[in-house]
Amino acid sequence: METKNELKSRSQRIVNNLEKLYPDAHCALIYKSPLQLLIATILSAQCTDARVNMVTPKLFKRFPTSFSLADANPEELESIIRSTGFYKNKAKNIIGCCKALVKNHAGEVPKTMQELVVLAGVGRKTANVVLGNAFGIPGLPVDTHVTRLSFRLGLSKSKDPVKIELDLHKLVKEEDWTMFGHQIIEHGRKICASRKPKCADCALSDLCPQKGLVKSKSSAKGKKK
Repeated sequence: METKNELKSRSQRIVNNLEKLYPDAHCALIYKSPLQLLIATILSAQCTDARVNMVTPKLFKRFPTSFSLADANPEELESIIRSTGFYKNKAKNIIGCCKALVKNHAGEVPKTMQELVVLAGVGRKTANVVLGNAFGIPGLPVDTHVTRLSFRLGLSKSKDPVKIELDLHKLVKEEDWTMFGHQIIEHGRKICASRKPKCADCALSDLCPQKGLVKSKSSAKGKKK
């Protein structure tokens, strides 16, 4: 059984290795302001960053401010963001979010977790993305990659994003939260994939308690036959 000190030491080695592997890791969403990042992150739910980046240029040209988005015609907004999926709900959240920005924050994006998570369509994940990337305030968003790798690397046993985030807070230095988030997501995309993790090519394999234990779904199906 790994002690708390051993876990913390192993976690720091994971952080150090990720820094060497992905020194240029960054937010994949393209944005020019905190507002643009906030809206892009809302759109990224159940959608790829690449798809969001195809939609946002037209969106922000038509609605460049929180004031214009707050007054947007829902049907027009829906037509622009349709390809991101769940477009009706996303449009409703974007308009509601921007109405709150106009009413309570003079149209500006707030800089605290408490103020962000009460906005329509904004949870801790979105708030952490905005804090860490738009404002340089440490934030560790927990997406599907972070959830998967946190479990495989033995950094958290939980499946709840908030609990995972808090577990990681205990293991990763606050100043490393934002970059660690980018780097572990990058590792999840390139190496530690959901279906077929490339354990043989993984630079973290000696630090991973799940090394060689994760089988692809296709392999698992084959064994059942």
